[in-house]
Amino acid sequence: MDVFCDLEVDVNGEEVFMVDKNIISCYSGRIKRLLGKSKGGTGNLKVIFHDFPGGGEGFELTTRFCYSKGKIEINPLNVSLLHCIAIFMEMSESFSGVQNLFEQTDKSFEDIKYWTWSELLAALKQCKELLPAVTSSGLLHRCVDSLVGRLALAGEASPCPSTSSPDSSGLRLSTDTRSTESLRNNFRATWWFEDLVSLNPPLVKMLTKSMVWRKFDHGVIVRFLLYYQKSRFVTAGVDDKCKIIETVVEMLYSLDHSAVSCKSLFGILRVALNLNIKKCCRTILENMIGLQLDQATLDNLLVPSPVAMDHIYDVNLVLRFTRSFLGTGFCRVPLIRVQKVANLMDSYIAEVSPDPSLKPSKFCSLVRAIPDLARESFDGIYHAMDMYLESHAELSIEEKKRICCMLNYEKLSAECCKHLAHNSNFPSSASVEALASHQKKFKSLLEDTNQPKPSIDSPYSSVATENKGKTEESCEQIVLYAGRLDISDENEKLRANLQGMQCRVLELEKVCKKMQNQMAKMLKSRLSGQSNARSLPRLCS
Repeated sequence: MDVFCDLEVDVNGEEVFMVDKNIISCYSGRIKRLLGKSKGGTGNLKVIFHDFPGGGEGFELTTRFCYSKGKIEINPLNVSLLHCIAIFMEMSESFSGVQNLFEQTDKSFEDIKYWTWSELLAALKQCKELLPAVTSSGLLHRCVDSLVGRLALAGEASPCPSTSSPDSSGLRLSTDTRSTESLRNNFRATWWFEDLVSLNPPLVKMLTKSMVWRKFDHGVIVRFLLYYQKSRFVTAGVDDKCKIIETVVEMLYSLDHSAVSCKSLFGILRVALNLNIKKCCRTILENMIGLQLDQATLDNLLVPSPVAMDHIYDVNLVLRFTRSFLGTGFCRVPLIRVQKVANLMDSYIAEVSPDPSLKPSKFCSLVRAIPDLARESFDGIYHAMDMYLESHAELSIEEKKRICCMLNYEKLSAECCKHLAHNSNFPSSASVEALASHQKKFKSLLEDTNQPKPSIDSPYSSVATENKGKTEESCEQIVLYAGRLDISDENEKLRANLQGMQCRVLELEKVCKKMQNQMAKMLKSRLSGQSNARSLPRLCS
């Protein structure tokens, strides 16, 4: 058969091939269809392809197949490319009794279960270069399922003896049997990480979904995703880093959240802060952190504020964390977890309170982010509030009052009440509230001491004596606070309230002294009674 070069083929603008149109059209339905539409002529015809699979290399394989009368070596290294070419060039018609290219490649994939690990990996890497053609043909899913299936069958042992042999030097570092076994198990679970690092994000997403479907250990999947992100970031550009982060976050979100540590999520967040990732991805990452906020540390929360904001730290980010944590409702979260977050938030508020750019409204939002019921004590909030008022001395009295309204005086210790009573940073109304709360606690303490008197041998007698001492001390403190309090700037109503409190304190002092005398007489009579009992002889039974 004479060979003519009467057809010019431009492949993706990369290379130009001169081929025999009759030979190529015998095997390619697409070329035959294009030539049928041409009007013909004496000159050469030209065909231009813009998205030919494999570019010039792919078209060269096509011509080799056609000029060899439908014969070509098909192996795991080129089967993916040839299969995509067969679909693109519509090579599904048989010629001279020889199977067409589509049938030959499809038959080769039937033997995929016999391929080695290296062959499977090579085929998958080739698919990476053929997206999205391999996706539409279903070829990519077959490669991914086969690769993950091989991992599932391998179990704890690697299909590559050279990388998973128990006799390798990496497993002989420890003479401790338990340490060696732990290292061996860890190595067996992660030996394939390095092999899959070169895959692009879409393929990693498909692999992860397949692993989840096959019920892989979520902890191992998490470790792979984190390893993938760290390894790829070494050489990736800015755009590629965004795609990698978005893929990793999306896949982590699909896993059991308990398998993803809070520390790892904060590590991803700090990297993502410098990238322009999608808003939905950022929201997912923040929600995942928020759900584990009770596991965070103060250092985790001290995230620098974006450039456009004046705050030293990103306060809005922490507020979003708390909303995610309590998103399901305060009553549905175990109290011990909420209390951990409350303690963490108290430390965070104390850390950011000296920031001169922190507005009163934002400070109040931080305090209100956690319900009062979650705080066993408000001492931490008081100290943070003291620092904030000291750093923002320019605030008006009304602004200071709004801030002090968030204090739960009933949960302030006696030490904090004592400090607040003569703290010039706080408005006088706050000092009055502190005194009122302290008086209420004093009344409660007095009621405890007014319970039925215990016997002299009772262990509670020491408690009563101790309460008596506390009562005396409380009376002296309240009178002392009232004497030191300066309310010259307050109205007459506050002055009248304070005078009334002083009168009530004096009355309570009288009652307290009267109770002390009664208790002393009772103790004396009990002691004399026991002394007389000891002097009497024992009666015989």
